[in-house]
Amino acid sequence: MYSTDLAEVYETVYRSRGKDWAAEAEDIAALARRHAPGADALLDVACGTAAHLGPFSKLFATAEGLEIAAPMRDLALERWPGLTIHEGDMRDFDLGRRYSVVTCMFCAIGYLGSVEEMRSAVASMARHLEPGGALIIEPWWFPEQFKEGFVAGDLAREGDRTVARISHSTLQGRATRMEVRFLVGEPSGIRTFTEIDVLTLFTRDEYEQAFRDAGCSVAYRPGPPTGRGLFVGVKEREVSGR
Repeated sequence: MYSTDLAEVYETVYRSRGKDWAAEAEDIAALARRHAPGADALLDVACGTAAHLGPFSKLFATAEGLEIAAPMRDLALERWPGLTIHEGDMRDFDLGRRYSVVTCMFCAIGYLGSVEEMRSAVASMARHLEPGGALIIEPWWFPEQFKEGFVAGDLAREGDRTVARISHSTLQGRATRMEVRFLVGEPSGIRTFTEIDVLTLFTRDEYEQAFRDAGCSVAYRPGPPTGRGLFVGVKEREVSGR
C-alpha cells in the first residue's frame, strides 16, 4: 500500500476523473471557518502527496501534514518544498501542539482495520484541536453502500505517461478488499503493478460515536467532495473550574 509506483501515478489517475484538490481545499477551508471562525492553523492527517495540503498552505497561516508512507511524504516534499510533513501514524501521534482545524481527507481513515483503531485515530486528531476547533473527516463508504464485485476503470494521460487502472472489489469480513491493477506506459517502456487495498466499512453511528467520545460535536454532510460526504465536528470548549 502506498508504494513508490503508486505515489508516482496516484494524482494522475484521479485528475483524469476530474478531481480538483485545490478547489476541494478551498471548500474545506470555508467549511472549517464556518464552524471555527478565524481558524488559521491546519493539520492534514494522512496528507499523502500533499495534493490537499499544498493548497491548504496558501489558505492558512500554518498548514502541516502527517503521513505514515515514506514514498508519499517524499513526493509531497519534492513537489511542495518548505512544507512541514510529520512522519506518524494517525492512530496514535503527538506533535506537541494544537491546531484550529484538523482534516483527514479522501477516505484515508478507511484504511484502519477496526473500530477501535478508528476511534483511536479520531481521539488523536481531537487531542490536536484547540477548543472550538473544527475536525473534518471524509469517510469510506458505509456498509449499506457496498457493492459486491464492483469494477472501476480509468485511462489517464499526462505528458508522456499513460496510466490504465482497473479495480475489483469484494467483501472481506466487514471491509472492502480492492485488487487494483495498473498498466503504465512511458518512453522507457511499459510496466505493471498491483495494489491490494483493504478499507473498513465503518457505520455512520460508529463515526459519530467516535467524535462524541473524543469531545467533539458531530454532523454528517452527505455528498461532496467525492460522494461519500464529510463528518464535521467542533471540539468542546474547556470550562475552567471554580
